[in-house]
Amino acid sequence: MQCFFCSQNSKTIDYKEVDALKRLVSSQGKIIDPRYTGACAKHQRMISNAIKRARIMGLLPFVKR
Repeated sequence: MQCFFCSQNSKTIDYKEVDALKRLVSSQGKIIDPRYTGACAKHQRMISNAIKRARIMGLLPFVKR
């Protein structure tokens, strides 16, 4: 199975794309494992950095209720 982001030729994953990042966060607010997202190691690191930046900027919550 190929990485979704590699197949879309994504160079970067932006922290301002909140709708795309919400799909990669579980209902408890945790970053979903790459086995379930299908992301390669390079893009999984970019995903986690983007989610962390969005949380610090206040775009994503740290914990969902």
